[in-house]
Amino acid sequence: MTPAGHTKMREELDRLKKVDRPQNVRDIEDARLQGDLSENAEYNAAKEKQGFIAARMGELEDKLSRAQIIDPAKLSGERVKFGATVKISRLDTGEETTWRIVGTDEADAKEGTISITAPIARALIGRETGDEVKVQVPGGERVYEIVDVEFK
Repeated sequence: MTPAGHTKMREELDRLKKVDRPQNVRDIEDARLQGDLSENAEYNAAKEKQGFIAARMGELEDKLSRAQIIDPAKLSGERVKFGATVKISRLDTGEETTWRIVGTDEADAKEGTISITAPIARALIGRETGDEVKVQVPGGERVYEIVDVEFK
């Protein structure tokens, strides 16, 4: 994962621990004060949320403990690899797109990042500027040319 992805994940874990979980404990306490727990919707919802918070915290702690942090700014070269920002051109339409290849948990197409496990990223890995890449997508096969590879 990139340093930015690590920071974002660490911030989410801290928020869960310092904000969400304490608020959830207060919500459970407030719901308990309302009386009969067997028919108390607020209590049931708060307990369910408690489970979601605990599960997400466990998931984040596990991922953070196993994460290998790779800073793309310290990488260089002509070949596409993890952390690369790759500008590609679709050969049939000339449409250009820029993607940054990141870890699975960091990917967000709206922000221009794709997971290293995405089909297009897998097709780009190991290639360099000027190479043509065929990618199988739900609508069929697309062919792209790698226009530029940067590490920033």
